[in-house]
Amino acid sequence: MNGQADAVAGSLILVVDDEESIRFTFQSFLEDEGFTISTAADYDAAMEMVHETKFDLIFIDIILGGKTGMDLLKAVKEVAPDTEVIIITGAPTVETASSALRLGALDYIVKPVRQETLLRITELALNHKQLRETKEAYRLNLEAIFRSVRDAIITVDENLIVAEVNSASEGLCDIRRAEAVGKPLRSLSHFTTGKCLKALEETVVHKKSIELSRIDCDSREHPGQIVSVTATPLLRHDGTTSGGVIVIRNETRIIELERCVAESRQLGKIVGKSDGIRKVLSMIQALGDVQTSVLVTGESGTGKELVADALHAAGSRRESNLVKINCGALSEELLESELFGHVRGAFTGAVKDKVGRFQRAHGGTIFLDEIGEMSPRMQIRFLRVLETMEFERVGDSTPIKVDVRIVAATNRDLEQKTKDGEFREDLYFRLKVVEINIPPLRERRHDIPLLVRHFLHMFNTKFSKRVEGVDDSVMAMFMNHPWPGNVRQLENILEHAFVLGRRSNISPRELPEDFTEGATALSTGEAGEGLVEARAIREALQTARYNKTEAARLLGISRRTLYRKLEQHKIRTE
Repeated sequence: MNGQADAVAGSLILVVDDEESIRFTFQSFLEDEGFTISTAADYDAAMEMVHETKFDLIFIDIILGGKTGMDLLKAVKEVAPDTEVIIITGAPTVETASSALRLGALDYIVKPVRQETLLRITELALNHKQLRETKEAYRLNLEAIFRSVRDAIITVDENLIVAEVNSASEGLCDIRRAEAVGKPLRSLSHFTTGKCLKALEETVVHKKSIELSRIDCDSREHPGQIVSVTATPLLRHDGTTSGGVIVIRNETRIIELERCVAESRQLGKIVGKSDGIRKVLSMIQALGDVQTSVLVTGESGTGKELVADALHAAGSRRESNLVKINCGALSEELLESELFGHVRGAFTGAVKDKVGRFQRAHGGTIFLDEIGEMSPRMQIRFLRVLETMEFERVGDSTPIKVDVRIVAATNRDLEQKTKDGEFREDLYFRLKVVEINIPPLRERRHDIPLLVRHFLHMFNTKFSKRVEGVDDSVMAMFMNHPWPGNVRQLENILEHAFVLGRRSNISPRELPEDFTEGATALSTGEAGEGLVEARAIREALQTARYNKTEAARLLGISRRTLYRKLEQHKIRTE
């Protein structure tokens, strides 16, 4: 069969016939097409093979020694219902065909069997099996999604009769499937304020999608909820409406998270407006209440610990402990004791029982920094905890069950360490369910003026000073520096300047010598300064969407100074 599709080539096929010549002929024809063929002469041999091997297709002769092919068909469908069966018959009758199809056979062929017929019906049977399995997989996947999503989903038919309600609807809308399916949509209005159900009704009647963003939705059990709603018509193949579906998402936590993020910016947590930082903040919002492990990656000094803080504060675990540990700062023995605790006498110096950090984090979050430095033996122990949420204290065999969200961080390339055999592949993939990568400072230069203002405010409070800003030449240095130490390096440089400075503005004189040595041209006012200064102004204007007052604020200069520099560098702002 030269046209045999790759999708069915190589399938496992069993031929059951008491005639050796039939078995040989079928095997020869089918093996030439790339199929793997097994043969059996009777019922017992065939059933033994069916129990041992998952066949895609079985040809069964209706007449066998002892039990009949119908007996074998019935037994095969009980053991392997997904296997396709073709009946081979020498004398077809309506009764035989009806019985075979009733028992689950796909079709039958009549002896003598021609090669062309055999290959054609084989291809049809295997394609039918593949299509059926694909449809079943889609159905199961849709059911799994419908059951598992946290958003409430309600579907109705064209007469606005409730067709389906997922389990999340009970928790979000107090609508129970058993009380809703088969009932008119309007009968559910006593559960909610009705805005969501009205949107679903309108989308079916008017055949158009409706979106409602962040509306009040006070249910009986959940007052004060904020939800977003998407209602969409369901269409038949001919374009007519068969009903509608509504997805209701609880935005209450996200709104709380946005408030937390705003507060975090004021308190010195995650600062920035660049695309990279916006993406980080967006992922934190999305993951706040998703109880999955998160791997935070980025160079040293980018702020990985701040992301862990924000993830913990964003979700329902924020009222419980956030426990942190640096895996690279402790020996293997100390790390094991710190993570899992120990009992008295477990090792020299263990004079009393100790509660480990996993146990302290129960109900909350544990943050494991420098996870890439964990030893192979500790990787095995940690993987087991990830999989079971159980561990034993050092020196004890009693398992302790915990409920902990795990956030890990590394500045190492874990994928490369995995390839090099230095980090377990199974642990790597368990940790990397979701990865948040923090961009280095050199890739988010638009955020430098914001970070400078933030640290000025922070150090003014810490040192009781009134430093108003930095000199233009200092800002030019900052905008042009490669920042190998990232945000932490910028913070340290500004703290150094606060300690030494006595003026209202920070000048190059207050900066560390090792920093200024790499920027001599900028600090002495040579041509490079003008180029970098012009670039800083352009970037500030882009960040501020060409609002000059905002751009001047970002640069730490007055609006009048900005206008003078725009003219000096011939920068157009239209």
